[in-house]
Amino acid sequence: MEDVKILYIAQEIMPYVPESEISAICRKLPQVIQDKQKDVRLFMPKFGNINERRNQLHEVIRLSGQNIAIDDTDHPLIIKVASVPAARMQVYFIDNEDFFQRKGIAADGEGNEFEDNDERMIFFARGVLETVRKLRWAPDIIHCHGWFSSLIPFYVKKACQDDPFFKDSKIVTSLYNDSFNSTFSNRFSEKIKFEGLNDADADVVAGKELDYAELMKFALDFSDGAIVGVPGVDQKLADYAKSKLSNFMVVNDAENFVDEYDQFYNDILK
Repeated sequence: MEDVKILYIAQEIMPYVPESEISAICRKLPQVIQDKQKDVRLFMPKFGNINERRNQLHEVIRLSGQNIAIDDTDHPLIIKVASVPAARMQVYFIDNEDFFQRKGIAADGEGNEFEDNDERMIFFARGVLETVRKLRWAPDIIHCHGWFSSLIPFYVKKACQDDPFFKDSKIVTSLYNDSFNSTFSNRFSEKIKFEGLNDADADVVAGKELDYAELMKFALDFSDGAIVGVPGVDQKLADYAKSKLSNFMVVNDAENFVDEYDQFYNDILK
């Protein structure tokens, strides 16, 4: 199936951050899927450990400048872009001085997880959706990689259900071994609210202190499909995804996965 638009929302992409299961897959997968005549776009956070000069990032002024309010505080959205080396692809980076200037991805140099990871994740998700609107590009499939993208399914299905750019999008969530140790604030349901989102929708997580497993279940609850793309994924999460979603896949060949992913995309659009 050609001319399909696929939006990849990735926690990490090589070579901008060190190699991991997520960053390696999110470097290879979009390129080989693009070679299948799909139209792809890539987004990731502009973490502070990304060398902007070496990777030739530059700000896209026409996409930047909007404020995103989280918990009654405005945070300016900055969009940067870079070309993936040796590929005909660009990566859009979501940036903000409050959230993405520190060197670590989710924790400091001593392994202490950032207390505002929930707000960083909220800002990233909303920044991606606002930027896609400005690009006037309606994805057929939105494929989320990593817990940092786990709010996307909820926002698309609830806040964007009537948005012409997202109302027909199918959401795919990939499961990895990217867990964190802390829990999100019990005010998380208040923080994720914004204009256009029904308060009752956000209340599904009201009063909960979300850990990694509960956060990923929340993402799966609003997804149309799920993929286990690496070995060692929490079996309870994999079982939950399989029980909830008819579109579920365990990748059998981690080295030559392109045909499996391509068929999965085609099936979910039928």
